[in-house]
Amino acid sequence: MTITVEPGDPRDPAATALLQQSHALMQELFPAESNHYLSIDDLCVPSVHFCVVRVDGDIRGCAALAVKGGYGELKSMFVDPAARGLKLGQHLLDYIDKAARDLNLPVIRLETGDALKPAHKLYENHGYTYRGPFGDYPDDPISLFMEKQL
Repeated sequence: MTITVEPGDPRDPAATALLQQSHALMQELFPAESNHYLSIDDLCVPSVHFCVVRVDGDIRGCAALAVKGGYGELKSMFVDPAARGLKLGQHLLDYIDKAARDLNLPVIRLETGDALKPAHKLYENHGYTYRGPFGDYPDDPISLFMEKQL
C-alpha cells in the first residue's frame, strides 16, 4: 500500500465527493449556526492550501491550511470512513505542519465540533492543545478550539 499526500484541487471530483460527505456529516451532527466549514469555492483561493491523501493513487482524505493574520487554520479535514484506521489523518496533519512551517506560520489553530471525539484524540496526539475561541468564531458550547505551536 502506497500513501502519499500532495497539493490537491477541491474541484477534483474525488475531493469534491469527500468534502460533500464531510459537509453532510456536519449538517447531520450540528445546527447550522455551529457549522463553520468552507465551501468548495472558498477552498480555491490563494490563501488556502488544500491537500489530499492518496492510497494507491485514490484520494481518500483531504485537509486545508487557511493562512490568516499571523497564524494558519486547519480546515476541511476529512478521511473517507472506508479508509479509517490507515493513519491517513496523521499523514495529513504532518503535511499541514510542513506547509505552515514553510510559510513561517508560528501556530496552527482549529475549530471542531464537540461530538467528533476521534478527531479530538487525533489532534491531541499530534500536539494540539485546547484554547478559547479565536478569529471570528463565537463562544459556542458546541465548538472546541485547539492550537499547535510550531
